[in-house]
Amino acid sequence: MTTLIGKPLPRPDALGKVTGAAQYPGDLVRPGMLHIKVVFAHRPHARIEAIDTSAALATPGVVAVLTAADVPFNAFGLIDNDQPVLCGDKVRFEGDKVALVVAESKAAATLGAKRVQVTYSDLPVISDARAAMQPDAPLVHESHGSNILFHMPIRKGDIAKGFAEADVILEDEFHTSWQEHAFLQPEAGIAYIDEQGRVVVETAGQWLHEDRRQIAAMLQLPEEQVVVRYAAIGGAFGGREDLSIQHLLALAAWKLNRTVALVWSREESMIGHNKRHPFSIRCRWGARRDGTITAVEAEVLADGGAYASTSVEVTKVATLFANACYDVANISVDGYAVYTNNIPCGAFRGFGAPQAHFAAEIMVTRLAHALNMDPVEIRRINGYREGDLESTQHPLPPGVSVLECLERCVQEMQVRFPSAPPSEQPHLKRGVGIACGIKNVGYSFGFPEQSTATVELFGEAQIERAVVRVGAAEVGQGTHLALRQIAAETLQLPLEAVTMITDDSSEAPNAGSVSASRMTLMGGRAVHDACIAALQRWHDEERPAEATVQYRPPATTKLDPVTGAGIPNYCYGYTAQAVEVEVNTLTGQVQVLQIISVHDVGKAINRQQVEAQIEGCLAQAVGYALLENFQMRDGKILTPYFSNYLLPTARDMPTQVVPVILELADPNGPYGARGVAEMALVPLAPAIAAAIHDATGVWLTQQPMTPERVLAALQEAK
Repeated sequence: MTTLIGKPLPRPDALGKVTGAAQYPGDLVRPGMLHIKVVFAHRPHARIEAIDTSAALATPGVVAVLTAADVPFNAFGLIDNDQPVLCGDKVRFEGDKVALVVAESKAAATLGAKRVQVTYSDLPVISDARAAMQPDAPLVHESHGSNILFHMPIRKGDIAKGFAEADVILEDEFHTSWQEHAFLQPEAGIAYIDEQGRVVVETAGQWLHEDRRQIAAMLQLPEEQVVVRYAAIGGAFGGREDLSIQHLLALAAWKLNRTVALVWSREESMIGHNKRHPFSIRCRWGARRDGTITAVEAEVLADGGAYASTSVEVTKVATLFANACYDVANISVDGYAVYTNNIPCGAFRGFGAPQAHFAAEIMVTRLAHALNMDPVEIRRINGYREGDLESTQHPLPPGVSVLECLERCVQEMQVRFPSAPPSEQPHLKRGVGIACGIKNVGYSFGFPEQSTATVELFGEAQIERAVVRVGAAEVGQGTHLALRQIAAETLQLPLEAVTMITDDSSEAPNAGSVSASRMTLMGGRAVHDACIAALQRWHDEERPAEATVQYRPPATTKLDPVTGAGIPNYCYGYTAQAVEVEVNTLTGQVQVLQIISVHDVGKAINRQQVEAQIEGCLAQAVGYALLENFQMRDGKILTPYFSNYLLPTARDMPTQVVPVILELADPNGPYGARGVAEMALVPLAPAIAAAIHDATGVWLTQQPMTPERVLAALQEAK
């Protein structure tokens, strides 16, 4: 019997990526290729009075200028079709696209784009999410009738009774900011018409078949007439779920019947694709003297920016986790997503959970301090247990392990966080913080979740090789190797006997998006079950044998529009984290010294990849918590470059990062596996906030917790 499950096998794509042999979308070249330059609006809210393309068309080398009139169906969106491909009457944020200039060279396209003359009439800018909710606020989308895109209430128990039972009641308001995905490879790709007359787009993304669906709808073509292929992908983190340039490439290739290429600069990427949602969370928590949390009340407000993208779903997740991973009898939460003239926001690693946990986990620690209780003990008392009802009044899916994660984290803390003597430099203060986290694996709230795989077996008397077809993007997380390990283990074949076909919408079936920490569980389960079905056919003397299986997980439901009752998710991942920080009280600088990050992954298919996912995610979490201060003012982006948007470097990361893997098998996952890719980002910021408080006695309620904000809190506390 093979033992590939759990083995830390090396990535087969690693050598090509580190040597430069791998082809990313920006590396793709075809003969006779034209080049595209996008004309951005560069203003947050305005009517388009006229577009004059004559000077651009007269530019040597310019072949065409495409505008809204050239788009067959000028609307797209991952969920709602509320975003124009090219704006013809109105722009709603400064990264809106107005025209495409297509030319024989990049230089000609750039010059031609500068010569496109657009006449605008500026409109009032609504850039504050709370102000956008007012009845008299300027409307971002007149057809919607309101800037409130979505409202989700959750009601459990009796909130008045819960607060009446409380001996301590705390309330506060928390703010989180935008975050840039900052993938290494900006948006790029090529498109052309192939020998069969199909529109082919070669680019980077997270969901082959969804990209194809939206492109086909825009061009008013059957989906079979569109092919999406993924080259090597330099990171995604949710930022490639939405269309950015895929539809622009397809439009130009289809209109001109030429190969076209588009490569965005970093500035274009910063203003052109969606960000993490900023949230404002007002909350009130109550607890008894024995540490039992009796009531949680919250208003969770997401700034969705100019277009819907996934704002509704992100808000659902944040609203669901307003009480984090704690069993609370009485809950009243209202979640809102609103339109503004800010940059649109969409999927980002954690998908609403980090924002909700920033508020919730800080409030739990503050309750502990108010009750003179150990922050660990209050979590032991209230942490979810098997069979508990979540806020939607439905029992949690099996595999509840937050307390197991917490206890292991405490064990590691006792070993790795010994009491340090006071610093010889009195302005340097050290502190320790802890937080827990919960995050759904896969899609939620009644979405028709599925993953499909096809397995083909070849050989004579024995199976000699297998071909696995599954439309699963490899965005750096090791999906292809993990799925290959699952197939090889199930088929009892050596790894080299399994071939993966994953990156072509015409060749691989729809496995869903590589997001929501779902692909190992969902895609892996589809591959596993297809292998079992193909093996059965092989044993029935079908040679070669082939089987296609669509795996569907336990059903979820839409939530009741009044109470929020329902089944939101079929699987959760759990984590607990502890951090040690050093705060410079003269500068406000916070240095993270150590991180312990404990995760229940169900089963680690490839332990090395799981540890790498945790460590990489923690780097992104440190940036989100302390450094990445994406700034907007009146709808204008003030930080469009990496020179003024600070990303974490090796100097910002702790020398000690301890990923701890628990393997408490999930009942639905292949070999018990569940997701892990997002989990490390969920509770780190509140753990750091708790450590800052432990060191200095002040609480930070705004993220990122920059030196300026730390100093302001210290000054206010004097």
